[in-house]
Order: sequence, then C-alpha cells, then structure tokens
Amino acid sequence: QVQVVDSGRVLVQFGGSLILSCAASRFTFIRYAMSWYLQAPGKERELVAGILGMGGSSDYSDSVKGRFTISRDNAKNSVYLQMNSLQPEDTAVYYCYVPRWARWGQGTQVTVSS
Repeated sequence: QVQVVDSGRVLVQFGGSLILSCAASRFTFIRYAMSWYLQAPGKERELVAGILGMGGSSDYSDSVKGRFTISRDNAKNSVYLQMNSLQPEDTAVYYCYVPRWARWGQGTQVTVSS
C-alpha cells in the first residue's frame, strides 16, 4: 500500500521561509508525479505545485509562482516544497499528494504570523 508522510505544525513569521518535506514509499517513486496542495480555513483544497517523475518538470498555481519551489530527491523518495516570502494568506494545511494512487499525506499546518 502506498504511504505518504508529511505531518506536523509550523509557525513562521511574515516574510519568512520554510521547506516542507514529504516521504513516500511502496512504489517506484521516480516514475510518478508528485504534488502539493493547500487547504486554507473554510476553503476547499487546491493545487499549489506539481512535479513530474523522471525529468522533474514542474508547475505552480499563480498565487505561489515565483515564491514557492517544488523539488524532488528520487534517491530519497522525497518531495519538497520551498516556501519563500511567506504571507499570512499562505496560512493553511499543506498536503503531499500522489496523483497516480490518489494518496494523501496527513498534512502540515503552516501558520504565518503577521
């Protein structure tokens, strides 16, 4: 069964930076795309960034383009989300997602203080 681990709570100041990490297992990681989603309070979950498997081409939502960077380390079966210039509007639970199997991580609560 595919497993995805990304969990915890983080508090960061306005303008700060953060790297989220997600470890996946029980599938051939390098072959498949990985994504990050966020869910802000009272809102639906939305796609933040995605990265392909081999080749690593990535894409971003307009709200984070230029501030966030998704990357992966196929040797470690891990995907990362580098978040810069954080704003209070970025406060949300961030989820790692494996589209191929529709598997979600547990989510990381990120709170940006003003």
